[in-house]
Amino acid sequence: MITTDLCIIGAGPVGLFAVFEAGLLKMRCHLIDALPQVGGQLSEIYPQKPIYDIPGYPEINAQELVDNLMDQAKPFKPTFTLGERVDHLDRQEDGSFIVTTSDKTKVHAQVIIIAGGLGCFEPRKPALENLEKFEGKGITYMVKDPEKFRNKRVVLAGGGDSALDWTIFLADVAERVTLVHRNETFRGAPDSASKVFDLAQEGKIDLILSSNLKEISGNGHLDRVVLQNKQKELTEIDTDYLIPLFGLSPKLGPIAEWGLSIDKNAIEVDTRDYSTGVERIYAIGDINTYPGKLKLILCGFHEAAIMMHSAFKYVYPDQKLSFKYTTVNGVNAF
Repeated sequence: MITTDLCIIGAGPVGLFAVFEAGLLKMRCHLIDALPQVGGQLSEIYPQKPIYDIPGYPEINAQELVDNLMDQAKPFKPTFTLGERVDHLDRQEDGSFIVTTSDKTKVHAQVIIIAGGLGCFEPRKPALENLEKFEGKGITYMVKDPEKFRNKRVVLAGGGDSALDWTIFLADVAERVTLVHRNETFRGAPDSASKVFDLAQEGKIDLILSSNLKEISGNGHLDRVVLQNKQKELTEIDTDYLIPLFGLSPKLGPIAEWGLSIDKNAIEVDTRDYSTGVERIYAIGDINTYPGKLKLILCGFHEAAIMMHSAFKYVYPDQKLSFKYTTVNGVNAF
């Protein structure tokens, strides 16, 4: 059992900044995210893209923003459970909660903060027969441990930043890497695309364009992938792993069953403190909704600051909150 003051569901930019705001009030945080790394959409979908509306930064790279937020949170020693989805929420007699994840990790917290962006991200899966049969047996949608693919034959499919970045990385890990993309050009960062083309030209990877996944087969474990190009010609590839990287589909998942007020897949909150209709549960960032809501990272930062002052009363019910500026008091780590 992991014991903490606040359990933050979602380790995207808003969830990470919430750690800083909680730390200023001496509240400890544990973050849970279904993705294998922190950063949410910024790290998973467009890590190399610039962001222009973060105060004080005329332009900042998405991954750089995530790294800065982690540095800002570091003095307050947050802990993380990554690559696991929140499945159950159980209220205790004292009003606190026990959160249970898909891998049976349990977290006991006084307050729940839902900062899951647009919800629990689920991978967009290719339309292949027998797909579920090979999930976990050669088909995976995330690279949680690159060493798993050491000296293995790996086929990646996709045209975004994740597909490009993992192709480049695994080229030095796997026995053979094949990248399959349905188009001739990539959606990801031009620099990453250029590196992939260079690797293919040098013979370090196989690059197959204008082709789609057609079939998969194996005897208990995936061992073959069949591709089809635009001329309907088939190509068979012997492989140990297939990693489809077609992006993520946002869904509320089990959160939708927690008795919260939901409007079009978003959680309705009270703008006085971004509380939900369930005591001790708050929602901040893109996952919440209210009149005038703007889905901007900077708005999520504002919501995180406000709601932490409300959550304080559950963590320290016998203390009076005294608001102090960091310019006066600095940042006092645990």
